[in-house]
Amino acid sequence: MDMHAAPARLVSSHALRLTLFLFLMTALFMATLDNQIVATALPTIVAEFGEMERFGWIGSAYLLATCAVMPLYGKLGDLFGRKYVMLAAVAIFTLGSVACGLAVSMNTLIAARVLQGLGGGGIMVSIFSITADLFEPRQRARYQSYSSLVLMASGAIGPVLGGTMSDLFGWRSIFLVNIPIGLLVIAGLFFFLPYRRPTRLPTIDYAGALLIAGAATSVVLLGDGAELFGSLFSPGSLAVVVIGTLCVVAWVLVERRAPEPIVPLTLFRNPTFSLMLVISLMSGAVGIGMVNYFALFLQTTTGLTPSAAGLLFVLLTGGIVVGSLTAGRLIALSGRYKPFAIVSASLTALALLMFTQVHPGTPLFIIGAIMALHGIGIGFGQQVPVIGVQNMASRGDVGAATGAVTLSRMGGASIAISIYGAIIAAGLARGAVSIPGVEDIEKLTPLMLSALPEATRRLVAESYTAAFQPLFLTAVGISLIALVSAISLKAVKLPQKVVG
Repeated sequence: MDMHAAPARLVSSHALRLTLFLFLMTALFMATLDNQIVATALPTIVAEFGEMERFGWIGSAYLLATCAVMPLYGKLGDLFGRKYVMLAAVAIFTLGSVACGLAVSMNTLIAARVLQGLGGGGIMVSIFSITADLFEPRQRARYQSYSSLVLMASGAIGPVLGGTMSDLFGWRSIFLVNIPIGLLVIAGLFFFLPYRRPTRLPTIDYAGALLIAGAATSVVLLGDGAELFGSLFSPGSLAVVVIGTLCVVAWVLVERRAPEPIVPLTLFRNPTFSLMLVISLMSGAVGIGMVNYFALFLQTTTGLTPSAAGLLFVLLTGGIVVGSLTAGRLIALSGRYKPFAIVSASLTALALLMFTQVHPGTPLFIIGAIMALHGIGIGFGQQVPVIGVQNMASRGDVGAATGAVTLSRMGGASIAISIYGAIIAAGLARGAVSIPGVEDIEKLTPLMLSALPEATRRLVAESYTAAFQPLFLTAVGISLIALVSAISLKAVKLPQKVVG
């Protein structure tokens, strides 16, 4: 049932609708840019605080918090009205940015990133709901497509901006820049967005949302188990496994009885849904999860500055845009999505396998070409899980199915980031050699690295290259799981119908 078709338009003035849409896109740009902008500054942050094993948590804490609250915000908007839920989300995100900029240790930065994520998840969900209130269904599709362009723009600009700002003003500036933007968005929405009193009081599945968050957190903690608890088989790690399993079992029991479940269990009766969740989980792991590690890899093995490394990300994002636009057109023409899922997983596996052969001295144009290939692979499959589940779900379950796919993609990213972080930390510890003039390899900023003698720089680069080998091979394995799932999909032809 389309909850947005019946009510009158929220704003009658076209100019005011465009103004509000501009504020919404600014908020979306701020929330999505944040995870990209952090990527190229991470090596500098780690150098200041140390604790390489916590490196992944700067990214995964944000994604995990975003995942945990996404299912709730849509229902909260229905319950309290979208205006104040959106304003609260932007305010929480802005406060989180202040806390990040003032962080005094790795742990305080991670806690601040969680606060940011609690706001970021709400921004992303509320924007699509408010856009639906502002525009009629036929216009809506066009304006929703502009939000995709904003997501792509943040992916392209983020790493370059993050690298340049941390070079010029220090890494704290990448968080503090959100304060004036956040305040501008809050003021704009407060004064211009009308408040619509909710007409329906939904039953919010708080228990389901909480248990899903608990299960995802347990998996992420387990990914960091070796660092957090000393061993994957320690009492702490085993306790996390037990808690995670209990959360999953309890979630199934709760969803069976919930009047409006976060994810209706009936969706799992169709194997396409389960396969699409696996593909989405894996694509999040190799698509979003790898971003931070590409930045670390480029800066430590090639000696690039954060801003120069950021420029290589333009090739990655360019590849995603080309792959996504090409696949979108071809799926529309052929009505088939399975071949694109297969091509996507194959290309990402190939690109990640090629990264295992990159070593200090590999020409930059070759690294750039591999990053572009990886981007094209991700782009080719980006729309497949959403198109697939929306096609198989009943009309009343389309929102829940789409939300589940988005959640699994973000969940895959946050879980993978923790696992990758543990692999790198273990690799550096295992290959720890006494490098002349280097006390702690993890505390080297890109600037300090560039000041070292050539021979020392080469030893540092070789240490990181060896530590990254198992990480890239793990990512290849993840892509192969996506490939097997894609091959297992039923060959479906999408119906040719125009949705008004």
